[in-house]
Amino acid sequence: MRWLMLYARSRQVPAALAAVLIGAVTVWAFARDQAAGPGDPRLPVLVLATGATAVSVGLGGQDLALDRTAAIRWMPRRAAHVLLAGAVVAASLLAVQTMGVSMATTAFVVRDSAGLMGLVALGAALSGGQYAWTLPFAWLSLVFFAPPPTSVPMHVVMWMLLPPGTAAGTWTALVLTVVGLTAYTVAGPRR
Repeated sequence: MRWLMLYARSRQVPAALAAVLIGAVTVWAFARDQAAGPGDPRLPVLVLATGATAVSVGLGGQDLALDRTAAIRWMPRRAAHVLLAGAVVAASLLAVQTMGVSMATTAFVVRDSAGLMGLVALGAALSGGQYAWTLPFAWLSLVFFAPPPTSVPMHVVMWMLLPPGTAAGTWTALVLTVVGLTAYTVAGPRR
């Protein structure tokens, strides 16, 4: 159990977990006055993107040279870190919804959480842990200010806001998850 605690501390997991929980509780406080039922998907997407960017800081260790020369296998740990972080981000929004504020369906939360964690992992592999947040932030900014989707390429771009079960949204999230998770697992964070 000692290595797990050391790993969590070196990856800033306690601070990231606190940021995810504070973000979810803040959204709950603002959203509880809204009418019940899933409405505008921007608020849940904002919560999920905030959680994903908060946990992205931990995708790079304090000393990358030490990580690369360690005698332990990093590939399973990297994959587990991304998958567990995505589960925590999704669970934080789902936990808020159990307190009476229904913002999105479970399928929507799982799809967007997986896609955003794929973007974060891809950002860590391309830019390093400290800049892993830039890809989901840039994509979220584009989605918030883009016009409503009318074509297939725009549906791919707007995947975060599409209803669950939409082919373009589901496939885009799946591709981002697989590509990001694979790139980060194999290559690790960029130096």
